[in-house]
Amino acid sequence: MLTYVDADVLIAAARGTPDISDAALAILEDPHRTFASSDFIRLEVLPKSTFTGRNEEIAFYEDYFAGVSAWPADANEVVKAAMKEAQRNGLSALDALHVAAAWVTGAEELVTGEKPGRPIHRTSLIRVISLRTASPS
Repeated sequence: MLTYVDADVLIAAARGTPDISDAALAILEDPHRTFASSDFIRLEVLPKSTFTGRNEEIAFYEDYFAGVSAWPADANEVVKAAMKEAQRNGLSALDALHVAAAWVTGAEELVTGEKPGRPIHRTSLIRVISLRTASPS
């Protein structure tokens, strides 16, 4: 199953965030999943961890990105789809970019740490799974 994980999933797994780190790691270690990502995810996780010198966290992210099998080929296509989705469902810019990137890559689901009821769950472009309620399998 091709899965796009939101930045908060990677951060939770890398830092051991209470409440969701176990579920995040279960998703990332699931042998039945392959992963899609985008430069928007890279931009969310790498700069601050690099600036603050969190080398283990950087290594975790780089290892994850090295295993990603699907990346959007055209950033303009992602931005256009994100604009439509943000306007249609009231998504924040970054959530809309992640939804659109997941959709463009052909991912079957987007896994997030955001609670159900948050705007990202309104999208119909892709199935959104919350670590806060869903079983990781």
